[in-house]
Amino acid sequence: MSQFEISSEPARLDMAVVHGYLSEQSTWAGGMPRALLERAVANSLCFGGYLDGRQIAFARVVSDRATFANLVDVFVLPEYRGRGYSKALMAAVLAHPELQGLRRFMLATADAHGLYAQFGFTAPLRPASLMERYFPDIYQPAK
Repeated sequence: MSQFEISSEPARLDMAVVHGYLSEQSTWAGGMPRALLERAVANSLCFGGYLDGRQIAFARVVSDRATFANLVDVFVLPEYRGRGYSKALMAAVLAHPELQGLRRFMLATADAHGLYAQFGFTAPLRPASLMERYFPDIYQPAK
């Protein structure tokens, strides 16, 4: 039987898998250059999900590790979905010792509200207080 393992050890990340999924399959980071992803990973707390030693899942947390965190780039490779790996990954992220006692933990999702609601995420209590600068096509070539 296969064992799903989650690690926040940066050296274990398979950047080819992470970059391949994010730049070629995700709806939010299509076209992201690998060098940019590597810089983002180096400055984040990242989690890899591994099945028989092969990386099949990923999550990245941008945080000051004291008051605030933003969960980004969460995925399970399509062929492994529906087996509870995303729930295990989320449980590991939220249990990480450096992410305890945060005042605000945010994320943005287009279609996984049900998953995140299971872990206490809700719509913003005061959405009028939130603002953003958002450039959804930043990694796409100029037309």
